[in-house]
Amino acid sequence: MITRNINNSGRGAMSNVDWVAVLLYFALIAFGWVNIYAATNSGSADSPFDITDRYGMQLIWIGGSLLIGVVMMLLDYKYYHILAYPIYIAALLLVLVTLTPLGHESNGARAWIKLGPILIQPAEFMKIGVALAVARFMSAYTFSTKKLSDVVKLGVMIGIPMLAILLQNDTGSALVYCSFLFMLFREGLNVWIYIVIGFVVALFVLSFWIEPTVMLVLLVVVCAALQALQNDNLKQTLQYLAAVTLTSVAVYYLFVAVGAAVSMFWSVIIALGLSLPVLVTYAYRRQMTGVFMYLLLFVFSVGFAQVTDVVFDKMQPHQQHRILDLLGIESDVSNWGYNVVQSKIAIGSGGFAGKGFMNGTQTKFNFVPEQETDFIFCTVGEEWGFVGTMLVVSLFAMFILRLMRMGERQQETFGRVYCYSVAGVFLMHVLINIGMTIGLMPVIGIPLPFFSYGGSSFLAFSLLFFVALRLDEANRELSSFSV
Repeated sequence: MITRNINNSGRGAMSNVDWVAVLLYFALIAFGWVNIYAATNSGSADSPFDITDRYGMQLIWIGGSLLIGVVMMLLDYKYYHILAYPIYIAALLLVLVTLTPLGHESNGARAWIKLGPILIQPAEFMKIGVALAVARFMSAYTFSTKKLSDVVKLGVMIGIPMLAILLQNDTGSALVYCSFLFMLFREGLNVWIYIVIGFVVALFVLSFWIEPTVMLVLLVVVCAALQALQNDNLKQTLQYLAAVTLTSVAVYYLFVAVGAAVSMFWSVIIALGLSLPVLVTYAYRRQMTGVFMYLLLFVFSVGFAQVTDVVFDKMQPHQQHRILDLLGIESDVSNWGYNVVQSKIAIGSGGFAGKGFMNGTQTKFNFVPEQETDFIFCTVGEEWGFVGTMLVVSLFAMFILRLMRMGERQQETFGRVYCYSVAGVFLMHVLINIGMTIGLMPVIGIPLPFFSYGGSSFLAFSLLFFVALRLDEANRELSSFSV
């Protein structure tokens, strides 16, 4: 019989720690700090430990995060399961505090709490609370992604902090919570939810380019094509497509012949609405039950297309301009498009091998605003070139894959869900941050993990990682004792 105390065995040499993940973590923070130093140092002979400069302050945050990380590695891993909900509630309360007079506003977002000279951003720590709470909820024996009630509860758990952060006017931080869809896909969430989300995103983007009437025609074609792909009976599929086309066209021309004084768009809407009973009856008689799901998708898509203008009008002016600039509808290189243009210049000027450490002219003369925070990747591209940017992307890819591997070898649902949640958060940050610096994403202001200057974000990313590391270590230790 094994008599060793497994709960306390992690307090020794920690031989079961994933040292590859640890090395990747240190490589990222080292390279990140070097680039913060290059972006904020004026070229003088100041000490790298000068805490009056941002690179010196970042060292303090790095040291503090490592110290807290060691303490977290020494804690019994069961505490993370026990304290999941309390941590979620505490983090949510801090987020809500920012909406009160105690909140501090910066760059148009009321997202900070000021503690003397230090600004704390609760939204960064909320990601830890959500990851733990979601893992706790999904690890219950009765939970299932096939149960609508469980999925709704999960959506509320993620949606409440997301809404609170949106009220802070911090859209970028709120969008990060969409990263939990990555974990939910791994856990078997219905693929239809992802299809609907894809439709929503596509409709929102296409609504800026395509006339409403053309959009309706495209929706009919897409929904019918999806049904055709699902149906193995080619003859039946062709008959259904013919029924869709002929019924819609016939009803539309009949409606126009009456001479109704309505727009083309509403004429098509009414024609399709009157066609639905015929199409539903046809599908029912042919036992084409899958058609009803696509009809529902079509109706939802049409409804959503009508509210995109309302949603867009509710956005802040700078957010509207950035979206229009990304889509190529508007361009203003001296105003809202300035950051991205200068960012592309900085990255492109680095060439293959870069200009060398501390030799970036775009960096030295501050052509790119926020270069040590949201646009830190510009410094990487300018001073280290294509080689450096590929190294950074590769390190992040290996780091995220390592987190996913941690999740796959977990014996308990709690650990797997948490590790995949953390991997999704890192993946979302990397894709959006790097994407916006090269003009593939709108500028929404989220940090690049371990690279962007900021104490709250660095500490939060480190805590996310160390909890995953501790859960993985405990899992490997328990596996080594299994008989």
